[in-house]
Amino acid sequence: MPLSTIRIIHQDDALLLIDKPTLLLSVPGRAEDNRDCLVTRLQDNGYPEARIVHRLDWETSGLIVLARDADSHRELSRQFHDRETEKAYTALCWGQPEQDSGRIELPLRYDPPTKPRHVVDHEQGKHALTYWRVLERHEHYSRVELTPITGRSHQLRVHMLSIGHPLLGDRLYAHEQALQAHERLCLHASMLSLTHPQSGERLRFESPVPF
Repeated sequence: MPLSTIRIIHQDDALLLIDKPTLLLSVPGRAEDNRDCLVTRLQDNGYPEARIVHRLDWETSGLIVLARDADSHRELSRQFHDRETEKAYTALCWGQPEQDSGRIELPLRYDPPTKPRHVVDHEQGKHALTYWRVLERHEHYSRVELTPITGRSHQLRVHMLSIGHPLLGDRLYAHEQALQAHERLCLHASMLSLTHPQSGERLRFESPVPF
């Protein structure tokens, strides 16, 4: 598959910074017909050394970094593991949060009976923490900035659902009104800050929100 839908924001000898479109896997799925994904498109089109460092959901768009050598991959992976990176997402959520900002600290786990959904589970879930703040208020929805401190699967989607404000266009978690309010999942990785694995320079990237 061509790279035409993928925007490379930054590249150097150590890393690639990509603006991933919605409806594209970060890594290959288990089924053979799910091989098309961000990393294989890069590997097949001039970047055979590209290595995934972290992931975005299939429907989530925005900033994602890939390493171009083993040492850079190791260092970038360590930064994500040790929470030395900074990430911010922009989303549209259903309704009007009562406050202008807040935090959601609810443990999450994968729920096999409703796969691929995740659920809040205070006994078996893993610790998850999200900060949120309202950017704009509209009649039926709000634009919010979401800052995940942990990196659990579907964390932002489940956390916003848990406070009664599912994301617009979310096929897994939104109720019918929120689902029909937008044609895509309104979740975009809009800011990413990390330390360059070779130079030690602190880098900050931003991506315009497509909704």
